[in-house]
Amino acid sequence: MYTLDNTAIEPVNSEVIRISDIKIIIIYTFVTIFTALFGAIYELFSHEVYSYYMIYAFAIPLIMGLTPFLICRFIMKKELPIVSSYCWNCSIATLTIGSMFKGVLDIYGTTNRLIYVYPAASIILMIIGLVGLIKNKVQAEKQK
Repeated sequence: MYTLDNTAIEPVNSEVIRISDIKIIIIYTFVTIFTALFGAIYELFSHEVYSYYMIYAFAIPLIMGLTPFLICRFIMKKELPIVSSYCWNCSIATLTIGSMFKGVLDIYGTTNRLIYVYPAASIILMIIGLVGLIKNKVQAEKQK
């Protein structure tokens, strides 16, 4: 099966930028912008009740998603293992949704016990992703 993921664009300085890298950058950027717009529009109609969880929810995919990807892929020139990448992305999504949910509840003026599940699940997913990354690095060192 042929996909666009294996194709590459050759820039002038001969570094290879794959289409999948561009897709990931676009997705992280879109999620960041969507989260910022969602928070702004939600708080516009919240009768001047604000929640920092809602205001700064956009920072989670920006700081934990886009920035590490750009550093890892283009500065360090490394790729993450697929399982680690999936766990890390799920962690970012869980934390972002949890922050938005907490913001909605703060604006509404109520609480919920499920709020504590989001950070816990996100931390577990982060740990799984980091363990997979370390395991992959150890296996790569053994093969050398």
